[in-house]
Amino acid sequence: MKLDATTPSGRSRGNRERQAAFEVRPLESQADLQACVALQRRTWGEDFADVVPPSILKITARIGGVVLGAFDSAGTLLGFVFGLTGVERRSIVHWSHMLGVVPEAQNQGIGRSLKQQQRITVARSGAKTIYWTFDPLVARNAHLNLNVLGVRAADYVTNMYGESTSPVHRGIGTDRLIVAWPVDDIAVAARRREMAKAQGTAAPELMRIEIPADIASLQRSDMAAAREWREKTRAAFQQAFAKGYVVQGFESQGLSTGSYLLAPGRG
Repeated sequence: MKLDATTPSGRSRGNRERQAAFEVRPLESQADLQACVALQRRTWGEDFADVVPPSILKITARIGGVVLGAFDSAGTLLGFVFGLTGVERRSIVHWSHMLGVVPEAQNQGIGRSLKQQQRITVARSGAKTIYWTFDPLVARNAHLNLNVLGVRAADYVTNMYGESTSPVHRGIGTDRLIVAWPVDDIAVAARRREMAKAQGTAAPELMRIEIPADIASLQRSDMAAAREWREKTRAAFQQAFAKGYVVQGFESQGLSTGSYLLAPGRG
């Protein structure tokens, strides 16, 4: 089972990112790898069954995968990103499997820095595309992936990973958007311009799919409402994609909701 490529959190993504000093580098020593395992458990729960162990982290890095960490000045691991490199239809691709940042270090640009360094590292392998998934109900991840990084939503998959042992995924299944991120700098810049242009166009065909601003809080306070959001958004995404709509960005709508922006055409 694969984990979302951004760390779940109950914080509002409306908070401005604070700058902090940290270093992004490969996880190499046993201490680094053990710290990564501890961070996985802290992020997805002590009983989470799909923790990636040190041996797999080490082997993955050796054969062209990515195992990077963000460390503070004292050498404490604040966040990590882990991905595997493989082949899809005779082309080299990369799948970003996990990204986690400790709660007290979130909103400091660490996740973004880890993803950017991942893209630089992946470029050396000859891969042209990085894939990952995220829960479409998590507003802060939608903003980071679509508006900041400039990914393209390639597919919507119902309950992609089955039932999870992580409390983060409790009660609402593991529906995911699969996204694709170009490795090449020029392609990334072009994608961002395309999305900015689409979001600034008041097209009558524009479709919105609304989600709650903080699904994690809703899961804790009203699970029935959280499940209803899952069912409604699942149907909306499936219908939109079947009609040829593509996701062009994400828009915050205050403290209660946010909206995906979709338009006809190709992503």
